[in-house]
Amino acid sequence: MHQTIVPPLPLSGGCQCGRIRYKMLGAPLVFYLCHCTECQRHTSSAFGESLRFRRDDLDVGPGLRCIRRQSESGREREGWFCPECGVRIWHGTSGSAEINIKAGTLDDTSWLIPAGHIWTRSKQPFVVIPAGEIHYETQPADGYAALRQEWDRMTSVPRPAATAPD
Repeated sequence: MHQTIVPPLPLSGGCQCGRIRYKMLGAPLVFYLCHCTECQRHTSSAFGESLRFRRDDLDVGPGLRCIRRQSESGREREGWFCPECGVRIWHGTSGSAEINIKAGTLDDTSWLIPAGHIWTRSKQPFVVIPAGEIHYETQPADGYAALRQEWDRMTSVPRPAATAPD
């Protein structure tokens, strides 16, 4: 069973060219890997790394560009990019209180361990999901509940047992 320690807040990051910088003022809600074809396209990789936060916890400088599109479910999705280098900083459903920071844009990624995987029906054949890890063939029907529960377990810091006074 995996454990990870979230670094002290705020978490900071930015785009490749340095024009866009951001801080995350609240704790992440969950971290997962998305294997959908859209994430594969915009990352030019096998999956996207999504670190979910409350939108109100994002402190980002000016200059991001937004591109909107319809998702398979028919909802409008927003992707926010640096207009200079093209790096996607975050994405989410229009009007949602939660967003997904693209975790590779964090200054420190050494602590990241995913709680699970989504859209595995379109994962690359060479990606092997270890037995016992949470995974969904498509969008989680439970609203990410199992992933969030696993993330909460992974990020809880075990407390030493209380000792009786001498």
